[in-house]
Amino acid sequence: MRVQLDGATDLFGLAQLVAQHAGGMVSIEDPESHVLAYSASGDAADPLRIRSILGREGPLEYLRVLREWGVFDRLRRADEVIDVPAHPELDIKRRLVIGIRQPSADGSLAPRVLGAIWLQQGDRDFEPGAAEVLRGASAIAARIITRILDAPSTEALMVQRLFGVRGEGVDIPSVAGALHIPLGGPVAVLGFAADRGADALGGLIRLHASAFRRDSVTMDLGRVYVLLPGFRSERAVTAWARQLVERFERDRAMPVHAAIAIPVGELGAVAAARREVDRVLDSTSGSFARGQVTTLAESRTAVLLGEILDLLRGNPELRDPRLDALDAYDNEHAANLRASVRAYLRTGDVRSAARDLRIHPNTLRYRIRRVEQVTGMSLADPHDRLLLEVQLAL
Repeated sequence: MRVQLDGATDLFGLAQLVAQHAGGMVSIEDPESHVLAYSASGDAADPLRIRSILGREGPLEYLRVLREWGVFDRLRRADEVIDVPAHPELDIKRRLVIGIRQPSADGSLAPRVLGAIWLQQGDRDFEPGAAEVLRGASAIAARIITRILDAPSTEALMVQRLFGVRGEGVDIPSVAGALHIPLGGPVAVLGFAADRGADALGGLIRLHASAFRRDSVTMDLGRVYVLLPGFRSERAVTAWARQLVERFERDRAMPVHAAIAIPVGELGAVAAARREVDRVLDSTSGSFARGQVTTLAESRTAVLLGEILDLLRGNPELRDPRLDALDAYDNEHAANLRASVRAYLRTGDVRSAARDLRIHPNTLRYRIRRVEQVTGMSLADPHDRLLLEVQLAL
């Protein structure tokens, strides 16, 4: 049986055609199991389908079952139609599923996984040619999704200009009118960075930001940036951001860091605010506690120190060669001088540093004298102390 599906111009139309010809109810999902489109549901829709459509993603307990059954691995590896049995304990009916995959242009790379098409069994069995229908629908869905992903909208281009990605000189009144946001300030600009799972971060944050503020503007560049119009209260924005990153950690085991620029006086300053947010994330992400939300003002010491160290790293002539002698001595004698002097400089007190190092204070005093002899520096000299501490931080 050959079914004509090419008439579908969007994912919702495609889902409805597949449901008509394959027998059942269809959901089209992205690689993170977020529902992109679906066909009409009948009385036979099971709780999984209802929850997935209402919540825009599958329940976590069922997603865990699918992982245990190896369904997601099979979807990534091959273009096969997978028969997923019913799960009576979760009141979930039988399904057929096929991955949506976009092959590379020359075949040299693994196919790009764009999502999956799910067909839930209703009151009667699937049509005899359901698997063939799903295979055809997968190819069409790949073309539709690729077209959407590869063609940035006028709105997306405006958002990028507003955040300063495509140069300066943006016409603020035109952008505000097109995006339906207030022309005046103040506003808040936030940046979110994930240690892993960044592919899913943009859509999730867009969803939560829109619920928090309907006229929020989101841009996904790996890091996700959010503009919240009409905000001057740092407390309210920080509380929302902290709840959001805590939810990512709790529900998805996704560590996320956030930085805030607030208040930003006007829309014309959003690009500069995004760069400020990047300064915070660039300089502090490695030292962030999980779920931490911060501002440039709160992290200024870490930001400036990080930028100073980056400057030194980029200019090898600013590295003090006397530390090479210290490292050579450590390597030859297993003396641990570098760690000892760092502990001493960090605390400024021999007894405290010795306790941290779990050595006798007299042992630490001996090591400090040895550091001075090897480097030719005097730890009684504040300039030598400052230079040594900065060089050790590299």
